[in-house]
Amino acid sequence: MVQSNVIEELAALFMETGQNHHKAFKETDGVDPEWPLWYADYLHSKLGKLLKAELTKSEIIYLLLTLEKKRTAEAPDSHWTEYYAKILANKYITNNGE
Repeated sequence: MVQSNVIEELAALFMETGQNHHKAFKETDGVDPEWPLWYADYLHSKLGKLLKAELTKSEIIYLLLTLEKKRTAEAPDSHWTEYYAKILANKYITNNGE
């Protein structure tokens, strides 16, 4: 099992990213149909370090879209930051990205 501090760090990074995205799109109250592009740009250098993985922006976009579809289908009441953090930490830290 992944150490909880990695999950907490990832969840905090996602929370920070969401808050900054909302500020960047304050005129539309955070609405941005292309949000994965903005998130990937913001997360690119930080996410790879936490996951100990080299991720391209395209890979991050794919992960974000996949995780959101999965969360919506399987756990719609879950908070996205924690949901993403747990899945990515388990995938990259315990399974070495497999």
